Amino acid sequence: MTDAVRVVAAGDHFVLPSLITRAVGDELRGQPHEVRELTLGWPLEPFGPVAEVEEACDAEDELIEALAGARVLVTQMGPVTGRVLAARPGLRLVAVCRGGPVNVNLDAARARGVRVCFAPGRNAAATAEFAVGLLLAALRRIPQAHDLLARRGSWEGAAYYTYEHGGLELEDLPVGLIGYGAVGSRVARALCAFGARVMVYDPYIRGEIHGLRVASLDDLLRRSRVVTLHARLTAATRGLIGARELALLPHGAVVVNAARGPLLDEDALCDALESGRLSAAALDTYAREPLPPESRLRALADRVVLTPHLGGASRAVAEKAARIAAAEVGRWVRGEPPAHCLT
Repeated sequence: MTDAVRVVAAGDHFVLPSLITRAVGDELRGQPHEVRELTLGWPLEPFGPVAEVEEACDAEDELIEALAGARVLVTQMGPVTGRVLAARPGLRLVAVCRGGPVNVNLDAARARGVRVCFAPGRNAAATAEFAVGLLLAALRRIPQAHDLLARRGSWEGAAYYTYEHGGLELEDLPVGLIGYGAVGSRVARALCAFGARVMVYDPYIRGEIHGLRVASLDDLLRRSRVVTLHARLTAATRGLIGARELALLPHGAVVVNAARGPLLDEDALCDALESGRLSAAALDTYAREPLPPESRLRALADRVVLTPHLGGASRAVAEKAARIAAAEVGRWVRGEPPAHCLT
């Protein structure tokens, strides 16, 4: 291509438009191009299923206006609906700075010959680190001790320095991982470095792993003092860990979920925590997000660590996402096949 490539960098408050502009500039160095920056919000919950939304909204109007004359859109959450695509038929490439283009109407894009790319793997390291942090926080009751001392001015957290209330340490601890993809494999390596006895259940993984491969989920659960979830959410894995599965865990076990909320039956988890069968849990994702005010988890603050879906929220993730998306722009400009494309 010899004409200047017009790109819209529709970022948000995480993947900043300036990050996209810089990444596109690095990728298209020497190639004439223009970048228009736009900061978009989205009226729906940020992790909800937005792909099928076709109702008019301010974000659509802003995007349509910004895309005038543009052939490329790089965005984090911009609503690339059928209405947007119909209004801007000159658009040829949409590069989404996320693990999947859930904010794009893929059927409409296919019908119009628009290439839709995305950025898998951008948050694997951040999510793995966060999962390990959740695990440590739950095992040693770090948030609860902080709350007692920093917020309430109480030294009562010193009671954790007793045999009865002392937490578990990772060295020699049997830890079961459910899922061994980009995140789970990183968690396994980190836990092996701590000296944990890592076990893995993932029927889809072949080859060598860090830890001991376990043939069945039930066997993994029976042998694990800590279980951490890293599976994809599918029809088969929805509700993967329910009351029956939690009952297989040893008494006093700990559950960690930084993957997807619906993998875990929250009511069954609360029952197990309230009965004392589980000693603790740490969650970053939930069946409903934001976590509803009436959630039973809120009443279990002395036994749970709760964070608002922050596993992928690192600066490096935003920078990686912009670079991965920009690389797709470069491939399109050079006439090369995409690396990660759904249309």
